Amino acid sequence: MKDGFKARTRIIYLIIFLTGIIMTTRLFFLQVVNSEQYKNEANKQHFSPAAKNFDRGSIFFTEKSGRVISAAVVKNAYQIYMNPKVLEDSEDAYAKLSKIVSVNKTDFMAKAAKKNDPYEVIMHKVDKDKALAVDALNIKGLEIYPESWRYYPAGKLASHVLGFVGYKGDSLVGRYGLELAYEKKLKRDLDKKPVNSFAEIFYGIKKIVAGGLENADITLTLEPTVQSMLEKKLEEILEKYKGKMSGGIIMEPSTGKIVAMSAKPDFDPNFYSEEENIGVFTNPLVESVFEMGSIAKPLTMAAAIDGGGVRPDTMYTDNGFVKYGSAIIKNYDGKARGKVDMQEVLSSSLNTGAVFAMQSIGKEKFSEYIRNYGMGNRTGIELPNEVSGKISNIIDNNRELEYATASFGQGIAVTPMEMTVALASLANGGKIVKPYLVDKITIDGFRDKKTQPEVIRQVISKEASEDISRMLVKVVDGALLGGKYKMENYTVAAKTGTAQYMEAGSKNYSEEEYLHTFFGYVPAFEAKFIVFLFVAKPQGVLYASHTLTEPFMDITKFLLNYYEVPPDR
Repeated sequence: MKDGFKARTRIIYLIIFLTGIIMTTRLFFLQVVNSEQYKNEANKQHFSPAAKNFDRGSIFFTEKSGRVISAAVVKNAYQIYMNPKVLEDSEDAYAKLSKIVSVNKTDFMAKAAKKNDPYEVIMHKVDKDKALAVDALNIKGLEIYPESWRYYPAGKLASHVLGFVGYKGDSLVGRYGLELAYEKKLKRDLDKKPVNSFAEIFYGIKKIVAGGLENADITLTLEPTVQSMLEKKLEEILEKYKGKMSGGIIMEPSTGKIVAMSAKPDFDPNFYSEEENIGVFTNPLVESVFEMGSIAKPLTMAAAIDGGGVRPDTMYTDNGFVKYGSAIIKNYDGKARGKVDMQEVLSSSLNTGAVFAMQSIGKEKFSEYIRNYGMGNRTGIELPNEVSGKISNIIDNNRELEYATASFGQGIAVTPMEMTVALASLANGGKIVKPYLVDKITIDGFRDKKTQPEVIRQVISKEASEDISRMLVKVVDGALLGGKYKMENYTVAAKTGTAQYMEAGSKNYSEEEYLHTFFGYVPAFEAKFIVFLFVAKPQGVLYASHTLTEPFMDITKFLLNYYEVPPDR
């Protein structure tokens, strides 16, 4: 047993001795034999753009077929740079260089004159063939170096979702959108790679212990053809009605999967530095709140039906107005309809009817439904800087008037994403789902972490959602512009909204500035898609039915055809 112990001890000492010999030999070659070579390399690196090395995970769109296409990638090329300190004949250098690439002579000579400057960029993003041709000139003081940058092949497409990569100090990092939200996953930490063989040993150990970088690529749920179609429609809306902004979301109501989402005006992330107004980088779909107006009425009606306050055929007397002290709530046209049912409340978009429905379950229960719809909370979508809706009027206030106005979408403000998720509950059997943009994250090129659809809660019963869907189909078939857009082979459930903006510096609502909204889902009773649209401050048209109905129907018909959805009637 003693002999065995001694043998093992000798082996351990031998391993330590041999390791020492190897390290000493390696140090000798590094510090003595090859010292001049490494010194030259270090000097070259000091005067080269090595610090600009850049790599990053890719982002992909997903086509209907399942094929992925690039949304954000790293593009590689070369830069040509000059070391004026060692450039001997600038005229000769320019003459030879200009035969390969187009260079401004005045600029070239001005840079060559900076004899104390070791590094002047001549040209960025030079392709490989030209770069190698320049290198073959073998002109002392004229060098090429690989460079990389973030590139968005589709330009403006989904720019608010993607964001962009820009400088923060000396580092390139995600600066908005998913580029920011997933910075730690997309980042490739080139700066921390080992600089010598000994550091490499400890770097490897540290990487094993810490788990290393994820080296992730991200595949989105966005379908590029649908995204492109949505953006085209939003651009048309903005141009036609001279609005301040427009926006839209297309989502699967049963899963929360975002098929397309966009806002206009937008930007090209390849040229973000050319934007004069940095406010365009903000995503109003998750970062801005709006009083949504009458598209809130179906939520109120569904709550009242689910809470047992009304049925679709419940009657009430519409006098055209409701008084709360000195405050008067009127219908949009100021007219009274007399004795009408709840269907007529939605078909004619009666404010007084929404108030009646709210009162049928009481303000406390109504407030509970509003919160359970998710209003006043972030949806949890993967985008950064998401804000929550402002519903304090019906949380911290006991005034009947605030609950009355909230019943038709006034006095409470939510994000378009918040509203879309709430409205999706009418289409999916009463469930609040978590919206998502990321289909999967691929780590190290082979390990997939796929997003699973998530149901947050049941807010209304399936029966109540079916009742409200039937009512909204009747709105489209008969009331919406006189039934002009009724589809022969498909049931479409939809509702418009026209909300007043608050006057700047006042508590009064403007009679000139409006937010137009429109939502709908199709097929109404087995909904594949919910579509939400808005345009802020359109000019020359008062009601959303005239600005957004046609774009909504164009989008709906496109989706039904593109996804080959079978008719349901």
